[in-house]
Amino acid sequence: MEDLVNQIVVVDVEALFVYIGTLSAVNDKSVTLHDVDVHDLRDSKTTRERYVLDSRSHGVRTNRKRVFIQRQQVVSISALDDVIE
Repeated sequence: MEDLVNQIVVVDVEALFVYIGTLSAVNDKSVTLHDVDVHDLRDSKTTRERYVLDSRSHGVRTNRKRVFIQRQQVVSISALDDVIE
């Protein structure tokens, strides 16, 4: 994951949330993002994939300056640029 630092990433977690933001740091306990869009998938009818694709096309809708995500909750991390239709 170190090669993704300072890139905009998508973090999928076990819960019904998706995080899109710039990866700041990674350690054994957490992943830190800044300029983050924290999206609760229960708040819309949009699927996770559609939301991420829309964010890639239209830009990240930042609603948090910084977020710490517990590593044990992370399912996957990928660069937003690696998301394909």
